[in-house]
Amino acid sequence: MIVRDARSDNAPRIAAIYAHHVLHGTATFDTEAPSVDTWRAKILDISARGWPMLVSERGGVVTGYAYATQFRDRPAYAATCENSIYVAPDALGGGIGSALLRELLARASQAGFEQMIAVIGGGEPASVALHAKLGFAHAGRMRDVGRKFGRLLDTVYMQRTLSGGVGI
Repeated sequence: MIVRDARSDNAPRIAAIYAHHVLHGTATFDTEAPSVDTWRAKILDISARGWPMLVSERGGVVTGYAYATQFRDRPAYAATCENSIYVAPDALGGGIGSALLRELLARASQAGFEQMIAVIGGGEPASVALHAKLGFAHAGRMRDVGRKFGRLLDTVYMQRTLSGGVGI
């Protein structure tokens, strides 16, 4: 497996991975999957800003992706990013999430970010465990803020200082 920068020609596979999570999971609160063109534009926008957008690849097939964007648009948040990580359903549990997040942490720091926030929809246990394993600390929980598949869902916030310490 390799982790590399995403390219615009990865948009169809990224769109397919995300669509699966939109349709079958609670990690995202999206209820409609964005188009391939939307993903292509997002890849180009993130890259143009100098922020990291990565894919994992095995045997020439994209198995997951991760990116970091500024946490909020206001200037005071310029040094804080939010991450997003999704793995193809047939590749879950193979260490892809860890590999993507490790590289994302390094690249986000190189891009000038000092803090990384994980906003974990549904409080997904696997995502919470992944982030904890890589040094994120629990920063809060918003209860019953999303509704998907007829269920009320929490959002868990985790945070990490990109210099390696816990930023809370």
